[in-house]
Amino acid sequence: MTARSSAYSRLLRAWASIVLGLLFAGIAQSQKLTPNSADSPRSLPAVHSRAEFDSLAVVYDANTPYALPHVLFAIDRQDKNEIYYINTRRYKFHKDFVNGTYLSLERGQVFFENNYLKPNRRFILGTIAYQTPVRRWTFEFWEGDLIPPDQIKLASDILNKSFFTPVAFKPNSSRQEEASTNLGLQRVLQTEISKEQDYQALNVAKTIGRIHVIPKLDEHVEIGSNEILVLDEVPVQLPPVAGIITARPSTPLSHINLLAKGWGVPNAYIKNAQELFKQYNGWWVEFDVRRDTYTIKRADNNALDEYQKRLKERLDVMKPRSDLSVTRLAGLSEQRASSVIAYGAKSANLGELTHARLPGVTIPPGFTIPFFYYDAFLKENKLDDAIYQMLNDQKFVHDPAYRRAYLTRLRESFQKGIVNAQLRTQMLSRLHAEFPGRGVFARSSTNSEDLPNFNGAGLYSTVPNVRGDEQLVEAIKTVWASVWNFEAFEARERAGIEHTKIFMAVLIQEGINSESSGVMITADPFNREVNPLNEGTVYISAKRGLGMKVVEGQRIAEQVVFRPRANAVQVLTRSEEDSLLTFDANGGIKEIPISGERAVLTDEVVRRLAAAANRIKRLFGGKDQDIEWAYMKGQIYIVQSRPFIAGG
Repeated sequence: MTARSSAYSRLLRAWASIVLGLLFAGIAQSQKLTPNSADSPRSLPAVHSRAEFDSLAVVYDANTPYALPHVLFAIDRQDKNEIYYINTRRYKFHKDFVNGTYLSLERGQVFFENNYLKPNRRFILGTIAYQTPVRRWTFEFWEGDLIPPDQIKLASDILNKSFFTPVAFKPNSSRQEEASTNLGLQRVLQTEISKEQDYQALNVAKTIGRIHVIPKLDEHVEIGSNEILVLDEVPVQLPPVAGIITARPSTPLSHINLLAKGWGVPNAYIKNAQELFKQYNGWWVEFDVRRDTYTIKRADNNALDEYQKRLKERLDVMKPRSDLSVTRLAGLSEQRASSVIAYGAKSANLGELTHARLPGVTIPPGFTIPFFYYDAFLKENKLDDAIYQMLNDQKFVHDPAYRRAYLTRLRESFQKGIVNAQLRTQMLSRLHAEFPGRGVFARSSTNSEDLPNFNGAGLYSTVPNVRGDEQLVEAIKTVWASVWNFEAFEARERAGIEHTKIFMAVLIQEGINSESSGVMITADPFNREVNPLNEGTVYISAKRGLGMKVVEGQRIAEQVVFRPRANAVQVLTRSEEDSLLTFDANGGIKEIPISGERAVLTDEVVRRLAAAANRIKRLFGGKDQDIEWAYMKGQIYIVQSRPFIAGG
């Protein structure tokens, strides 16, 4: 970014803040603001006193042996190393601040890799804290951060110029310790903080779970959500678990401890933990981490009964519904939301939209192959036996790398299976009658997409622009097989959803070879703060051509936010594409180069999309929606609407 564009970017942000501030001022007169929300600063460019630090700080944790006041910071290397001391009461994670202030709209894996793993990163993201045991101010980075030495030195220089007192560096990994050895920095090591300490309560909580002593954590070790892990050292990442015990000291600010807090599970450092707890390995225990000590005891029958009762209540909520008696291939116009138990959530929701005939919205026609035929395909090809054998293979259960390979082989078996002759005749007859000479999409529609707090986005497969009889038969088998995608299996396992109760319907829908496509959300996913100005806000991501890569996130899309209270279209990013996806005459899709103006949507189309999105939201009871759309020849097409799950 040039100095001129950088200055222009700052000017735009300042202008937007002024305009929104003026608009908000009028609303604020009639609405009481909550502390540390819209009336508190998002960040400060410097901290001049302990009082200023405390106004931004969060303490983890008042119940642990020492309180740890801390504030997140971000240094924008692209903008002359501008530093932001983040109001950590408002933003729990760095990405929340960066997204919420529109400094960058990268999310998920892209943001993670670009700012924690790559050396040429835009942001230096760290935390500044007061270490009570040694009475020193320190700054630190996530233990998995591969930050290079020159950026550690840069962060130290900037912090010590903008903070009211000297700040030392606290390495959180052996790599960071080695990288900072010869930089001439003041350092505080974790060993100094936890000198001779035998016990450290990192997250105070109580749990029941099965002890799993893990001498070495690698990709072959299976971790269950009901397990209390006993580890030799602090891991960089973990899936949800019941509790964490490490044999080496850590910091309350470690990524793992933030996860433990989010899960509400105990986390503690206990000296010689692996030796102490090997007697409990495999046992179900009650584990209670307190401020100054811990207790562990074998779970008795009463405790296990209570645990099973709570687990059953949760699994009852997450139990997929299905009706395998329905054999009819039903058109979308024949389906309603209640059809979910036979045709899946995606198809049923589109049926509801088709029936509603919302103004400004078209639903491409299609028909759906119900769950019955997925179940019949399994039985006719003896895949149900193969699945039973797979799920009872202990290596499959406990070795993730083996599990990934096994699932790949299972999907290959699906492709070799034979589709029932009666179904084949029915679906090809409808294909020829309803879509002669036109490409169709074979879309997944399962009974796991409407479960509470379970986001099925991207888990299952869609096959675009299917042409011809054999292509359709193969596409249907591909969609059926995607029930056993590795990512889908892992997501269901973590949510406690029974795999053999998942059924796949296939929606055969007219393909729209769109001029532009994308997703829209009836909320601002980058800024979830409660704010009257955000009411009715719609976020839209758009690309020219087919929108499949919008979902995959491989290239930056055009991103806009429409705010109806201000009647304003806010452009967040323009498309950076140099190609688009379109139908191939022989089936499937192809990529062709593009050039010229990168604006994808006009303001008029943005307003039409936003109006359609809010109508759809009202149709589904006012619940925020995650909507896939296509635009062609002046017409808006909706191809999916599902509940929006923040963070999902």
